[in-house]
Amino acid sequence: MSIKAIAVFCGSKLGENPLYEEHTRALGKLLAEKNIAVVYGGGNRGLMGAVANAVLENEGTVTGIIPELLQTQETLHESLTETHVVDGMHNRKKMIYERCDAAIILPGGYGTLDEVFEMLTWNQLKIHSKQVFILNTAGFYNHLVAHMAHLHDEGFLYNHPDDQFTVISEPTALLKYL
Repeated sequence: MSIKAIAVFCGSKLGENPLYEEHTRALGKLLAEKNIAVVYGGGNRGLMGAVANAVLENEGTVTGIIPELLQTQETLHESLTETHVVDGMHNRKKMIYERCDAAIILPGGYGTLDEVFEMLTWNQLKIHSKQVFILNTAGFYNHLVAHMAHLHDEGFLYNHPDDQFTVISEPTALLKYL
C-alpha cells in the first residue's frame, strides 16, 4: 500500500519526557522528506504543533482540521498548507480519516485515545481498512498495548491486536512500512 497522506494523532501538550517532542519532530522531518502529507488536528501547541512545524520546516505539506470550539484552546496553527475549521469533534475526525491513507498515534491524552479507538473500531467494522501505527516512544503505550492484548485474551475482540495496529519504538522504524 502506498501512503500519500498520514493522519497524526497526538497531544496538544508536550508531556513530561523530552523524547516525546524529539520523536515527534523526527517523524515530521521524515514524513516531509518522504513527501508524505500530514493531516492532523490543526493546533499549534504541544506535540501537535511540533509535528506540524517539523513538516513545514522541511518543506512538507500539512493539513489541519480543527473544530471551532478548539481554535483558541489548541491555538490554531496559522502557517499550514491547508486549514479547515469544522463544527465539531466528530466532523474533525471524519474529515481527517477521509483524507489519510494511514494513521500514526503518538503520545497524548484522552483525545488521542479517542482517535485511536475510533480508527480501530472503524477498521473492525470495515468502515475503512487503514493501517494504524503506534509510536511507542519510551514505552508510553506499553500498558495500553498490554490491555488490548488482555481484551483479546478475554474474548472481547474479533481480531488479535497484532492484526489491527503496528507498534514501532522510534520514527525511523516507520520507513519499512512506507
